[in-house]
Amino acid sequence: MAQLTCQNLTLGYEGKMIVSDLTFTVNAGDYLCIIGENGSGKSTLMRTILNLKAPMSGKIVTGDGLLPNEIGYLPQQTVVQKDFPASVREVVRSGCLNRCGLRPYFNKKQKQLVEESMEKLGITNLAKRCYRELSGGQQQRSLLARALCATGKILLLDEPAAGLDPMASAEMYALIAGLNADGTTIIMISHDLEASRQYASHVLQIGNGGVLFFGTMADWRERND
Repeated sequence: MAQLTCQNLTLGYEGKMIVSDLTFTVNAGDYLCIIGENGSGKSTLMRTILNLKAPMSGKIVTGDGLLPNEIGYLPQQTVVQKDFPASVREVVRSGCLNRCGLRPYFNKKQKQLVEESMEKLGITNLAKRCYRELSGGQQQRSLLARALCATGKILLLDEPAAGLDPMASAEMYALIAGLNADGTTIIMISHDLEASRQYASHVLQIGNGGVLFFGTMADWRERND
């Protein structure tokens, strides 16, 4: 069942078009990898899906009971974020803020969700550690657990292995694949074509102001091998 449908999207800044006629559908359980050159509109598309930026034209429709605020997001880290002075549990718990509504505290169910998310990402033993003292891979795991607390339905990941060493990158991709195998839909921007080939079920390739390819990974491989 379709969770997210982009219909004839045109994206840009200050009236200048970057990419147009973006039309594609993401079904529940898909693992979509978005690829393209720098400046092709990948991150702009992410921000549009997150309702952080309005499209110049077209629309995004959610389905399968997915609400706009039920999309988890793992952005690329800034230098300031890497130095955030909070415990891992506090960072992960902040992913539940949208679930609190007007209530100024986390309930028992949300606290349990935090513990379950940390367990899934293998960081329970780091719960009391200061986030700023962690390795890059441990920080990314913490942020992924935070995104998972926002929703178990669909995760948007912007270069989740950027800046990680090869071993930490492999571990991160394996963890993401495990979440997908458990039923979480993944939409990921990545320059790592090898990891994309290994894990993604679908590919969206954008460039030259439009869609260069959208389809299954098998079809993309056949076209490019």
